[in-house]
Amino acid sequence: MRWKLNTSAYKRVSSREAAMDPDVETQAKIPSDGGGTGPSWRMSLPHVCVATLTSFLFGYHSGVVNEPLESISADLGFAGNTLAEGLVVSICLGGAFLGCLFSGSVADGIGRRRAFQLSALPMIVGAAVSALTNSLEGMLFGRFLVGVGMGLGPPVASLYITEVSPPSVRGTYGSFVQIATCLGILFSLLIGTPVKDIDRWWRVCFWVAVVPAALLAIGMEFCAESPQWLFKCGRTNEAEMQFEKLLGPLHVKHAMAELTRSERGDDGESVKFSELFYGRHFNVVFIGTTLFALQQLSGINSVFYFSSTVFRSVGVPSSLANICMGIANLSGSIVAMLLMDRLGRKLLLAGSFFGMAFTMGLQAIGANRHHLGSASVYFSVGGILLFVLSFSLGAGPVPGLLLPEIFPNKIRAKAMALCMSVHWVVNFFVSLLFLRLLEQLGPQVLYTMFSSACVVAAIFVRRHVVETKGKTLQEIEVSLLQTQ
Repeated sequence: MRWKLNTSAYKRVSSREAAMDPDVETQAKIPSDGGGTGPSWRMSLPHVCVATLTSFLFGYHSGVVNEPLESISADLGFAGNTLAEGLVVSICLGGAFLGCLFSGSVADGIGRRRAFQLSALPMIVGAAVSALTNSLEGMLFGRFLVGVGMGLGPPVASLYITEVSPPSVRGTYGSFVQIATCLGILFSLLIGTPVKDIDRWWRVCFWVAVVPAALLAIGMEFCAESPQWLFKCGRTNEAEMQFEKLLGPLHVKHAMAELTRSERGDDGESVKFSELFYGRHFNVVFIGTTLFALQQLSGINSVFYFSSTVFRSVGVPSSLANICMGIANLSGSIVAMLLMDRLGRKLLLAGSFFGMAFTMGLQAIGANRHHLGSASVYFSVGGILLFVLSFSLGAGPVPGLLLPEIFPNKIRAKAMALCMSVHWVVNFFVSLLFLRLLEQLGPQVLYTMFSSACVVAAIFVRRHVVETKGKTLQEIEVSLLQTQ
Protein backbone atom coordinates (compact mmCIF):
# COMPACT_ATOMS: atom_id res chain seq x y z
CA MET A 1 0.00 0.00 0.00
CA ARG A 2 1.32 3.43 -0.91
CA TRP A 3 1.01 6.50 1.28
CA LYS A 4 1.20 10.23 0.61
CA LEU A 5 1.41 12.88 3.30
CA ASN A 6 -0.17 16.31 3.09
CA THR A 7 3.04 18.25 3.72
CA SER A 8 1.25 21.56 4.18
CA ALA A 9 -0.51 20.18 7.22
CA TYR A 10 2.48 18.29 8.54
CA LYS A 11 3.56 18.69 12.13
CA ARG A 12 4.81 16.37 14.82
CA VAL A 13 2.21 15.19 17.32
CA SER A 14 2.60 12.99 20.33
CA SER A 15 0.73 9.71 20.65
CA ARG A 16 -1.51 11.30 23.31
CA GLU A 17 -2.53 14.06 20.89
CA ALA A 18 -3.05 11.51 18.14
CA ALA A 19 -5.31 9.46 20.36
CA MET A 20 -7.38 12.56 21.17
CA ASP A 21 -7.68 13.60 17.53
CA PRO A 22 -9.94 11.31 15.49
CA ASP A 23 -8.84 12.99 12.27
CA VAL A 24 -5.15 12.16 12.61
CA GLU A 25 -5.49 8.98 10.58
CA THR A 26 -7.42 10.54 7.78
CA GLN A 27 -5.13 13.55 7.62
CA ALA A 28 -2.08 11.34 7.49
CA LYS A 29 -3.28 9.11 4.69
CA ILE A 30 -4.04 10.08 1.12
CA PRO A 31 -5.19 7.41 -1.35
CA SER A 32 -2.47 5.80 -3.40
CA ASP A 33 -4.17 6.69 -6.64
CA GLY A 34 -3.21 10.27 -5.97
CA GLY A 35 0.31 9.51 -7.08
CA GLY A 36 1.91 9.48 -3.63
CA THR A 37 4.88 7.30 -2.73
CA GLY A 38 5.68 5.35 0.40
CA PRO A 39 8.81 5.57 2.55
CA SER A 40 12.09 4.91 0.79
CA TRP A 41 13.62 1.48 1.33
CA ARG A 42 17.11 2.99 1.38
CA MET A 43 16.83 4.54 4.85
CA SER A 44 16.02 1.31 6.67
CA LEU A 45 18.31 -0.96 4.61
CA PRO A 46 21.55 -0.42 6.63
CA HIS A 47 19.74 -1.22 9.88
CA VAL A 48 18.29 -4.42 8.40
CA CYS A 49 21.69 -5.51 7.05
CA VAL A 50 23.31 -5.17 10.48
CA ALA A 51 20.46 -7.15 12.05
CA THR A 52 20.91 -10.02 9.57
CA LEU A 53 24.44 -10.59 10.84
CA THR A 54 22.82 -12.66 13.59
CA SER A 55 21.29 -14.92 10.91
CA PHE A 56 24.67 -15.21 9.19
CA LEU A 57 26.15 -16.31 12.53
CA PHE A 58 23.29 -18.77 13.00
CA GLY A 59 24.09 -20.39 9.65
CA TYR A 60 27.85 -20.31 10.21
CA HIS A 61 27.73 -21.98 13.62
CA SER A 62 25.22 -24.54 12.32
CA GLY A 63 27.71 -25.72 9.70
CA VAL A 64 31.11 -24.90 11.18
CA VAL A 65 31.72 -28.34 12.73
CA ASN A 66 30.59 -30.42 9.74
CA GLU A 67 33.92 -30.65 7.94
CA PRO A 68 36.30 -30.17 10.93
CA LEU A 69 34.55 -32.66 13.25
CA GLU A 70 36.96 -35.49 12.45
CA SER A 71 39.98 -33.27 13.13
CA ILE A 72 38.42 -31.89 16.31
CA SER A 73 37.74 -35.36 17.68
CA ALA A 74 41.30 -36.50 16.87
CA ASP A 75 42.97 -33.45 18.45
CA LEU A 76 40.79 -33.46 21.59
CA GLY A 77 40.98 -37.22 22.15
CA PHE A 78 37.46 -38.49 21.50
CA ALA A 79 37.91 -39.93 18.00
CA GLY A 80 35.57 -42.85 17.42
CA ASN A 81 33.21 -41.81 20.22
CA THR A 82 30.03 -41.20 18.23
CA LEU A 83 28.14 -39.99 21.30
CA ALA A 84 30.73 -37.28 21.96
CA GLU A 85 30.80 -36.29 18.30
CA GLY A 86 27.01 -36.08 18.28
CA LEU A 87 27.07 -33.88 21.39
CA VAL A 88 29.53 -31.45 19.79
CA VAL A 89 27.09 -31.03 16.92
CA SER A 90 23.80 -31.02 18.85
CA ILE A 91 24.58 -29.31 22.16
CA CYS A 92 23.94 -26.04 20.38
CA LEU A 93 20.27 -27.06 20.24
CA GLY A 94 20.10 -27.10 24.04
CA GLY A 95 21.72 -23.69 24.30
CA ALA A 96 19.51 -22.36 21.50
CA PHE A 97 16.36 -23.52 23.27
CA LEU A 98 17.45 -21.76 26.46
CA GLY A 99 18.35 -18.55 24.65
CA CYS A 100 15.15 -18.62 22.62
CA LEU A 101 13.00 -19.17 25.72
CA PHE A 102 14.21 -15.90 27.22
CA SER A 103 14.48 -13.92 23.99
CA GLY A 104 11.03 -12.36 24.33
CA SER A 105 11.61 -11.13 27.88
CA VAL A 106 15.05 -9.82 26.93
CA ALA A 107 13.80 -8.01 23.81
CA ASP A 108 10.93 -6.43 25.76
CA GLY A 109 13.05 -5.65 28.80
CA ILE A 110 16.13 -3.98 27.31
CA GLY A 111 15.05 -3.28 23.72
CA ARG A 112 15.87 -4.86 20.37
CA ARG A 113 19.30 -3.23 19.92
CA ARG A 114 20.61 -4.28 23.33
CA ALA A 115 19.17 -7.77 22.81
CA PHE A 116 21.24 -8.09 19.63
CA GLN A 117 24.35 -7.03 21.51
CA LEU A 118 23.58 -9.43 24.34
CA SER A 119 23.19 -12.30 21.84
CA ALA A 120 26.59 -11.45 20.32
CA LEU A 121 28.35 -11.78 23.68
CA PRO A 122 27.95 -15.57 24.21
CA MET A 123 28.76 -16.16 20.54
CA ILE A 124 32.04 -14.26 20.90
CA VAL A 125 32.97 -15.96 24.18
CA GLY A 126 31.75 -19.38 23.03
CA ALA A 127 33.69 -19.22 19.76
CA ALA A 128 36.84 -18.17 21.62
CA VAL A 129 36.45 -20.99 24.17
CA SER A 130 35.93 -23.52 21.36
CA ALA A 131 39.01 -22.25 19.52
CA LEU A 132 41.25 -22.35 22.60
CA THR A 133 40.09 -25.51 24.34
CA ASN A 134 42.13 -28.68 24.67
CA SER A 135 39.35 -30.88 26.05
CA LEU A 136 35.95 -32.24 25.09
CA GLU A 137 34.36 -30.47 28.08
CA GLY A 138 35.71 -27.11 26.92
CA MET A 139 34.40 -27.70 23.41
CA LEU A 140 30.94 -28.61 24.72
CA PHE A 141 30.87 -25.55 26.97
CA GLY A 142 31.89 -23.27 24.11
CA ARG A 143 29.31 -24.77 21.76
CA PHE A 144 26.61 -24.43 24.42
CA LEU A 145 27.41 -20.72 24.85
CA VAL A 146 27.28 -20.26 21.09
CA GLY A 147 23.89 -22.00 21.11
CA VAL A 148 22.52 -19.54 23.66
CA GLY A 149 23.41 -16.68 21.31
CA MET A 150 21.99 -18.58 18.34
CA GLY A 151 18.69 -19.00 20.16
CA LEU A 152 18.46 -15.41 21.33
CA GLY A 153 19.45 -13.66 18.09
CA PRO A 154 17.09 -14.96 15.32
CA PRO A 155 13.77 -14.24 17.11
CA VAL A 156 14.97 -10.71 17.84
CA ALA A 157 16.06 -10.34 14.19
CA SER A 158 12.59 -11.33 12.99
CA LEU A 159 11.03 -8.81 15.37
CA TYR A 160 13.40 -6.01 14.52
CA ILE A 161 13.28 -6.38 10.73
CA THR A 162 9.49 -6.54 10.77
CA GLU A 163 9.23 -3.43 12.96
CA VAL A 164 11.71 -1.20 11.13
CA SER A 165 10.83 -2.09 7.50
CA PRO A 166 8.43 -0.07 5.31
CA PRO A 167 5.36 -2.20 4.39
CA SER A 168 6.23 -2.17 0.67
CA VAL A 169 9.54 -4.01 1.19
CA ARG A 170 8.96 -5.83 4.49
CA GLY A 171 8.69 -9.19 2.73
CA THR A 172 11.89 -8.59 0.79
CA TYR A 173 13.77 -7.56 3.92
CA GLY A 174 12.34 -10.53 5.82
CA SER A 175 13.87 -12.82 3.18
CA PHE A 176 17.29 -11.44 4.08
CA VAL A 177 17.19 -13.61 7.22
CA GLN A 178 17.07 -16.83 5.19
CA ILE A 179 19.61 -15.58 2.66
CA ALA A 180 22.03 -14.60 5.43
CA THR A 181 21.60 -18.03 7.03
CA CYS A 182 22.39 -19.74 3.71
CA LEU A 183 25.45 -17.53 3.21
CA GLY A 184 26.62 -18.40 6.72
CA ILE A 185 26.34 -22.13 6.03
CA LEU A 186 28.17 -21.84 2.70
CA PHE A 187 30.88 -19.68 4.24
CA SER A 188 31.44 -22.23 7.02
CA LEU A 189 31.84 -24.98 4.42
CA LEU A 190 34.37 -22.92 2.46
CA ILE A 191 36.32 -21.99 5.61
CA GLY A 192 36.42 -25.64 6.61
CA THR A 193 37.81 -26.87 3.28
CA PRO A 194 41.55 -26.74 4.26
CA VAL A 195 40.94 -28.56 7.55
CA LYS A 196 42.38 -31.88 6.33
CA ASP A 197 45.49 -30.25 4.87
CA ILE A 198 46.41 -27.73 7.58
CA ASP A 199 47.04 -28.91 11.13
CA ARG A 200 44.58 -27.47 13.69
CA TRP A 201 42.82 -25.39 11.07
CA TRP A 202 39.57 -26.07 12.94
CA ARG A 203 40.67 -23.54 15.55
CA VAL A 204 40.82 -20.88 12.83
CA CYS A 205 37.25 -21.81 11.83
CA PHE A 206 36.04 -20.84 15.30
CA TRP A 207 38.15 -17.68 15.49
CA VAL A 208 36.63 -16.46 12.21
CA ALA A 209 33.17 -16.49 13.84
CA VAL A 210 34.28 -13.83 16.34
CA VAL A 211 34.51 -11.18 13.59
CA PRO A 212 30.82 -10.99 12.48
CA ALA A 213 29.68 -11.29 16.12
CA ALA A 214 31.83 -8.29 17.04
CA LEU A 215 30.56 -6.37 14.01
CA LEU A 216 26.98 -7.09 15.14
CA ALA A 217 27.63 -5.75 18.63
CA ILE A 218 29.40 -2.63 17.36
CA GLY A 219 27.06 -1.99 14.42
CA MET A 220 23.98 -1.99 16.65
CA GLU A 221 25.34 1.08 18.44
CA PHE A 222 24.62 3.05 15.25
CA CYS A 223 21.27 1.45 14.36
CA ALA A 224 17.77 2.67 15.15
CA GLU A 225 15.78 1.21 18.01
CA SER A 226 12.38 -0.29 17.22
CA PRO A 227 9.76 2.52 17.33
CA GLN A 228 7.11 -0.02 18.34
CA TRP A 229 9.12 -1.00 21.42
CA LEU A 230 9.78 2.61 22.35
CA PHE A 231 6.10 3.48 21.96
CA LYS A 232 5.09 0.51 24.11
CA CYS A 233 7.49 1.77 26.79
CA GLY A 234 5.85 5.21 26.69
CA ARG A 235 8.87 6.88 25.03
CA THR A 236 6.81 8.60 22.35
CA ASN A 237 9.25 11.34 21.38
CA GLU A 238 12.03 8.79 20.89
CA ALA A 239 9.69 6.64 18.78
CA GLU A 240 9.03 9.64 16.52
CA MET A 241 12.77 10.25 16.18
CA GLN A 242 13.38 6.63 15.19
CA PHE A 243 10.53 6.70 12.65
CA GLU A 244 12.14 9.79 11.12
CA LYS A 245 15.47 7.94 10.97
CA LEU A 246 13.88 4.89 9.31
CA LEU A 247 11.12 6.36 7.12
CA GLY A 248 11.96 10.03 6.65
CA PRO A 249 10.28 13.12 8.19
CA LEU A 250 7.30 13.12 5.82
CA HIS A 251 6.07 9.75 7.08
CA VAL A 252 6.42 10.20 10.84
CA LYS A 253 2.92 11.57 11.41
CA HIS A 254 1.17 8.76 9.61
CA ALA A 255 3.34 6.09 11.24
CA MET A 256 2.60 7.46 14.72
CA ALA A 257 -1.11 7.71 13.95
CA GLU A 258 -1.20 4.07 12.82
CA LEU A 259 0.72 3.00 15.91
CA THR A 260 -1.64 4.93 18.18
CA ARG A 261 -4.71 3.41 16.53
CA SER A 262 -3.54 -0.15 17.20
CA GLU A 263 -2.74 0.66 20.83
CA ARG A 264 -6.09 2.21 21.73
CA GLY A 265 -7.65 -1.09 22.72
CA ASP A 266 -4.80 -2.18 25.00
CA ASP A 267 -4.87 -1.73 28.75
CA GLY A 268 -1.14 -0.97 28.81
CA GLU A 269 -0.27 -3.88 31.09
CA SER A 270 2.40 -6.39 30.14
CA VAL A 271 1.38 -9.84 28.98
CA LYS A 272 2.43 -12.97 30.84
CA PHE A 273 3.40 -16.14 28.99
CA SER A 274 0.34 -17.93 30.39
CA GLU A 275 -1.96 -15.37 28.74
CA LEU A 276 -0.77 -16.48 25.30
CA PHE A 277 -2.66 -19.75 25.69
CA TYR A 278 -6.13 -18.28 26.12
CA GLY A 279 -8.16 -15.19 25.33
CA ARG A 280 -8.05 -13.03 22.23
CA HIS A 281 -4.38 -13.75 21.50
CA PHE A 282 -4.72 -17.53 21.42
CA ASN A 283 -5.68 -17.71 17.74
CA VAL A 284 -2.56 -16.03 16.36
CA VAL A 285 -0.28 -17.86 18.83
CA PHE A 286 -1.86 -21.16 17.77
CA ILE A 287 -1.16 -20.32 14.12
CA GLY A 288 2.45 -19.43 14.92
CA THR A 289 3.31 -22.48 17.02
CA THR A 290 1.58 -24.83 14.57
CA LEU A 291 3.45 -23.35 11.60
CA PHE A 292 6.84 -23.85 13.23
CA ALA A 293 5.93 -27.36 14.40
CA LEU A 294 4.79 -28.37 10.89
CA GLN A 295 7.91 -26.78 9.41
CA GLN A 296 10.06 -29.17 11.45
CA LEU A 297 7.73 -32.18 11.05
CA SER A 298 8.24 -31.82 7.30
CA GLY A 299 11.65 -33.46 7.84
CA ILE A 300 13.72 -30.52 6.64
CA ASN A 301 16.38 -30.76 9.33
CA SER A 302 16.67 -34.53 8.97
CA VAL A 303 17.51 -33.81 5.32
CA PHE A 304 20.07 -31.16 6.30
CA TYR A 305 21.66 -33.30 9.02
CA PHE A 306 21.71 -36.70 7.32
CA SER A 307 21.69 -36.07 3.57
CA SER A 308 25.46 -36.74 3.36
CA THR A 309 24.74 -40.42 4.08
CA VAL A 310 22.35 -40.60 1.13
CA PHE A 311 24.78 -38.87 -1.21
CA ARG A 312 27.70 -41.09 -0.16
CA SER A 313 25.62 -44.20 -0.73
CA VAL A 314 25.30 -43.26 -4.41
CA GLY A 315 28.92 -42.22 -4.80
CA VAL A 316 28.65 -38.45 -4.36
CA PRO A 317 31.30 -36.92 -2.00
CA SER A 318 29.76 -35.35 1.11
CA SER A 319 31.57 -32.01 0.57
CA LEU A 320 30.14 -31.68 -2.93
CA ALA A 321 26.72 -32.70 -1.64
CA ASN A 322 26.75 -30.04 1.07
CA ILE A 323 27.75 -27.34 -1.41
CA CYS A 324 25.00 -28.40 -3.83
CA MET A 325 22.43 -28.25 -1.04
CA GLY A 326 23.74 -24.85 0.05
CA ILE A 327 23.44 -23.51 -3.50
CA ALA A 328 19.89 -24.89 -3.81
CA ASN A 329 18.94 -23.30 -0.49
CA LEU A 330 20.48 -19.95 -1.40
CA SER A 331 18.94 -19.91 -4.90
CA GLY A 332 15.46 -20.55 -3.56
CA SER A 333 15.88 -17.89 -0.88
CA ILE A 334 16.86 -15.28 -3.49
CA VAL A 335 13.81 -16.16 -5.59
CA ALA A 336 11.62 -15.91 -2.47
CA MET A 337 13.07 -12.47 -1.77
CA LEU A 338 12.07 -11.29 -5.24
CA LEU A 339 8.56 -12.74 -5.00
CA MET A 340 7.65 -12.10 -1.34
CA ASP A 341 6.15 -8.65 -1.88
CA ARG A 342 4.67 -9.56 -5.27
CA LEU A 343 2.94 -12.90 -4.76
CA GLY A 344 2.44 -12.56 -1.02
CA ARG A 345 3.32 -14.70 2.00
CA LYS A 346 0.35 -17.08 1.91
CA LEU A 347 0.78 -18.23 -1.71
CA LEU A 348 4.53 -18.79 -1.32
CA LEU A 349 4.05 -20.70 1.93
CA ALA A 350 1.29 -23.00 0.65
CA GLY A 351 3.11 -23.59 -2.66
CA SER A 352 6.34 -24.35 -0.81
CA PHE A 353 4.72 -27.00 1.39
CA PHE A 354 3.02 -28.63 -1.61
CA GLY A 355 6.38 -28.68 -3.42
CA MET A 356 8.04 -30.24 -0.38
CA ALA A 357 5.32 -32.92 -0.23
CA PHE A 358 5.91 -33.83 -3.89
CA THR A 359 9.72 -33.90 -3.66
CA MET A 360 9.69 -35.90 -0.42
CA GLY A 361 7.50 -38.34 -2.32
CA LEU A 362 10.27 -38.59 -4.93
CA GLN A 363 12.68 -39.57 -2.17
CA ALA A 364 10.25 -42.22 -0.95
CA ILE A 365 10.09 -43.64 -4.48
CA GLY A 366 13.86 -43.48 -4.80
CA ALA A 367 14.24 -45.57 -1.65
CA ASN A 368 12.84 -48.59 -3.56
CA ARG A 369 16.16 -49.47 -5.18
CA HIS A 370 15.31 -53.11 -5.88
CA HIS A 371 12.72 -52.17 -8.49
CA LEU A 372 14.16 -48.91 -9.82
CA GLY A 373 17.83 -49.84 -10.07
CA SER A 374 20.05 -46.95 -11.17
CA ALA A 375 17.02 -44.66 -11.55
CA SER A 376 16.74 -44.57 -7.76
CA VAL A 377 19.85 -42.34 -7.69
CA TYR A 378 18.05 -39.60 -9.63
CA PHE A 379 14.95 -39.86 -7.45
CA SER A 380 16.97 -39.74 -4.19
CA VAL A 381 19.51 -37.05 -5.05
CA GLY A 382 17.11 -35.01 -7.18
CA GLY A 383 14.42 -35.33 -4.53
CA ILE A 384 16.73 -33.99 -1.81
CA LEU A 385 17.88 -30.99 -3.84
CA LEU A 386 14.35 -30.14 -4.99
CA PHE A 387 13.08 -30.57 -1.44
CA VAL A 388 15.61 -28.06 -0.12
CA LEU A 389 14.78 -25.70 -3.01
CA SER A 390 11.05 -25.94 -2.27
CA PHE A 391 11.69 -25.30 1.42
CA SER A 392 13.72 -22.17 0.72
CA LEU A 393 10.96 -20.73 -1.49
CA GLY A 394 8.50 -20.34 1.38
CA ALA A 395 8.53 -22.70 4.36
CA GLY A 396 12.00 -21.46 5.31
CA PRO A 397 11.76 -17.64 5.10
CA VAL A 398 8.03 -16.97 5.49
CA PRO A 399 7.22 -18.08 9.09
CA GLY A 400 9.94 -15.88 10.60
CA LEU A 401 8.51 -12.90 8.70
CA LEU A 402 4.78 -13.66 8.87
CA LEU A 403 4.50 -14.28 12.60
CA PRO A 404 5.90 -10.92 13.80
CA GLU A 405 3.49 -9.34 11.30
CA ILE A 406 0.37 -11.02 12.73
CA PHE A 407 1.36 -10.77 16.41
CA PRO A 408 0.11 -7.57 18.09
CA ASN A 409 2.81 -5.25 19.38
CA LYS A 410 1.83 -6.05 22.96
CA ILE A 411 2.70 -9.76 22.68
CA ARG A 412 5.07 -9.81 19.71
CA ALA A 413 8.34 -10.54 21.51
CA LYS A 414 6.98 -13.16 23.93
CA ALA A 415 4.90 -14.86 21.25
CA MET A 416 7.92 -15.12 18.93
CA ALA A 417 9.96 -16.60 21.79
CA LEU A 418 7.25 -19.21 22.39
CA CYS A 419 6.95 -20.13 18.71
CA MET A 420 10.71 -20.39 18.21
CA SER A 421 10.95 -22.54 21.35
CA VAL A 422 8.46 -24.94 19.79
CA HIS A 423 10.67 -24.91 16.68
CA TRP A 424 13.74 -25.97 18.70
CA VAL A 425 11.89 -28.67 20.65
CA VAL A 426 10.38 -30.32 17.56
CA ASN A 427 13.72 -29.93 15.74
CA PHE A 428 15.46 -31.77 18.59
CA PHE A 429 13.05 -34.71 18.66
CA VAL A 430 12.91 -35.12 14.88
CA SER A 431 16.72 -35.12 14.74
CA LEU A 432 16.97 -37.49 17.71
CA LEU A 433 14.46 -40.04 16.40
CA PHE A 434 15.15 -39.85 12.66
CA LEU A 435 17.76 -42.61 12.40
CA ARG A 436 15.83 -44.86 14.79
CA LEU A 437 12.59 -44.43 12.84
CA LEU A 438 14.47 -44.93 9.58
CA GLU A 439 15.74 -48.25 10.91
CA GLN A 440 12.38 -49.36 12.35
CA LEU A 441 9.99 -48.16 9.63
CA GLY A 442 12.18 -48.01 6.53
CA PRO A 443 12.74 -44.99 4.27
CA GLN A 444 9.56 -45.35 2.25
CA VAL A 445 7.23 -45.23 5.26
CA LEU A 446 9.18 -42.46 7.01
CA TYR A 447 9.45 -40.28 3.91
CA THR A 448 5.74 -40.79 3.26
CA MET A 449 5.05 -39.55 6.80
CA PHE A 450 7.13 -36.44 6.14
CA SER A 451 5.33 -35.89 2.84
CA SER A 452 1.96 -36.20 4.58
CA ALA A 453 3.03 -33.61 7.16
CA CYS A 454 3.83 -31.22 4.30
CA VAL A 455 0.34 -31.74 2.82
CA VAL A 456 -1.24 -31.06 6.22
CA ALA A 457 0.90 -27.90 6.51
CA ALA A 458 -0.23 -26.65 3.08
CA ILE A 459 -3.90 -27.20 3.98
CA PHE A 460 -3.39 -25.47 7.34
CA VAL A 461 -1.89 -22.46 5.57
CA ARG A 462 -4.79 -22.21 3.12
CA ARG A 463 -7.35 -22.30 5.92
CA HIS A 464 -5.78 -20.30 8.74
CA VAL A 465 -3.04 -17.98 7.49
CA VAL A 466 -3.94 -14.41 6.49
CA GLU A 467 -2.21 -12.44 3.77
CA THR A 468 -0.14 -9.53 5.07
CA LYS A 469 1.49 -8.25 1.88
CA GLY A 470 1.64 -4.46 1.66
CA LYS A 471 -0.16 -3.82 4.96
CA THR A 472 1.21 -1.89 7.90
CA LEU A 473 1.64 -3.80 11.15
CA GLN A 474 -1.14 -1.75 12.69
CA GLU A 475 -3.57 -2.53 9.83
CA ILE A 476 -2.85 -6.24 10.25
CA GLU A 477 -3.40 -6.07 14.00
CA VAL A 478 -6.69 -4.19 13.73
CA SER A 479 -8.04 -6.52 11.03
CA LEU A 480 -7.16 -9.65 13.03
CA LEU A 481 -8.76 -8.35 16.20
CA GLN A 482 -11.93 -7.45 14.27
CA THR A 483 -12.27 -11.04 13.01
CA GLN A 484 -12.08 -12.54 16.51
